[in-house]
Amino acid sequence: MPRPRRIVLVRHGESEGNADDSLYERRPDHALALTARGRDQAEATGRELRSLFGDEPVSVYVSPYLRTHETLRIFALDRGRVRIREEPRLREQDWGNLQDPEHVRQQKELRDTYGHFFYRFAQGESGADVYDRVGAFLESLFRSFEEPGHPPNVLLVTHGLTMRLFCMRWFHWTVAEFEALANPGNGEKRVLELGEDDRYTLDKPFERWREPRSYGETD
Repeated sequence: MPRPRRIVLVRHGESEGNADDSLYERRPDHALALTARGRDQAEATGRELRSLFGDEPVSVYVSPYLRTHETLRIFALDRGRVRIREEPRLREQDWGNLQDPEHVRQQKELRDTYGHFFYRFAQGESGADVYDRVGAFLESLFRSFEEPGHPPNVLLVTHGLTMRLFCMRWFHWTVAEFEALANPGNGEKRVLELGEDDRYTLDKPFERWREPRSYGETD
């Protein structure tokens, strides 16, 4: 089965919710737009992507959130060379509906103790839930590689946690390894590059916020 030469993961630019978490009380998470800074981040990443892809075609999958669609639009990729599909399985981790920021902060503290992979937000999802839908997306992605003339580039415009879980699923990282990693910054990308050995490698590691530990260990 032919496979793309590179798979690029990009986190959306800074959103209004990243800049002011009180907005989650009044507006749906999926409807939050980019800030001016987020648009600048997307423009910078877009220049990198246009240089990376050159004249090659690209298969694009984008989370259905407003901020990811805006980020993709600002990339200004050659529309004649890209195929765009909205992919709900690449959405942000669900944290519930309109949210009390203080309650979310309390839950994030509990998550640090309970575990980022297994902790489920009230009325929302756990990291494990996101992992499952990312795995289902990967099955669809692999099937797409069998299509005649599949582009040599795949671009996913998504969210930080989803990026980490995609790589966890792809590279078979353990839960402990995943939980030690931090999200990439807004507008940052990671590239899975296909080597001569027909295996993918990550161009840049995720930063760690702690050392991996096995379950049963204490701080």
